[in-house]
Amino acid sequence: MNLVTLIRRLPLLALLTASAWAGPAHQHGIARVDLALDGAELTIALEMPLDSLLGFERAPRTPAERQAAQAALARLRDGAALWRPDAAAQCTLQAATVSAPVLERPGAAAGAHADVDAEYRFRCAQPARLAEVDVRLFEAFSRLERVDVQTALPSGQRQARLSRSQPRLRLAP
Repeated sequence: MNLVTLIRRLPLLALLTASAWAGPAHQHGIARVDLALDGAELTIALEMPLDSLLGFERAPRTPAERQAAQAALARLRDGAALWRPDAAAQCTLQAATVSAPVLERPGAAAGAHADVDAEYRFRCAQPARLAEVDVRLFEAFSRLERVDVQTALPSGQRQARLSRSQPRLRLAP
């Protein structure tokens, strides 16, 4: 990791260090999200078990599994479809990076559990007007049951729990 990347991630690193997640780090059906607003930059980091994405946590074995894995990775790379910041904030997706070694590199070793990690960076023209983010993960991934979110905003840090019936993350106090 270079210095620029480290500096960009400082808000997220501070948030992760201070985190107080309940339960084990890897739970099927549950995604973890860290969201930080630093000036005009909105950063969203996602961690999700491959089981929640595909129903298995190993390299795909069949053509159908390979096709499902590629489709899931394509959905994850489409950050503008998965995350819809408040229109009033005028946020545009600048970058989306997805890492799932077990799916991306044939022969990549996986332990008992494998995750997918993704990071999305948005630039907001009106960051003070960012009041909520519509989270579309539940629509994209049917096995996902819950999203645990931690936010680091100018107004402070908070936690939230999203579900299929409540997929909108409210950021305003």
